[in-house]
Amino acid sequence: MNYRLAAALVGAALLAGCQWLPEAPQSIAPPPTTGASCDREIPLLVESDCLLDAWVAFGLASQRGDREWRDGLLARLDGEDERSRLARAAVLAWGSEREWDRAATLLENTVIDDAPESLQPLLRYWRNDLEGRRALVGRLARSEDERRALVAERQELEEKLEALTAIEQSINLRQPSP
Repeated sequence: MNYRLAAALVGAALLAGCQWLPEAPQSIAPPPTTGASCDREIPLLVESDCLLDAWVAFGLASQRGDREWRDGLLARLDGEDERSRLARAAVLAWGSEREWDRAATLLENTVIDDAPESLQPLLRYWRNDLEGRRALVGRLARSEDERRALVAERQELEEKLEALTAIEQSINLRQPSP
């Protein structure tokens, strides 16, 4: 019987013993920022564990959003604070080609340098991607201009060839046949 009582006491001590263990020392670092600052439609510019993830998600939402979504968000982002400017740049970067110029202006080096350090590489990537797309559109426009010029030159050469052919036929008709 003593064995049963001892086993019961040991079992009860094991089940309830966690509260008797000393607590782990508390970390000196503040707890990670989560919650409301991470779940915003337009992310904050406050250093937190989710700062980069929140801005990446916002950039992806801007890329996937339709015209109506972008216009609605742009109407709400009329402030001149850094957060509004960066959010506007992300939204405009995925709008029409005309909006790309406005986005590039908003993503100037000074704005990027003023952003939280952990966000700067993403903002530089966005700026470089935007500049790459703008350069491609510029090359496409130049190619199209060159193509049009070549088509016009070809048309002009065809007209000259037809005129020369007509002159040649006229000369051949004037020469006496043997």
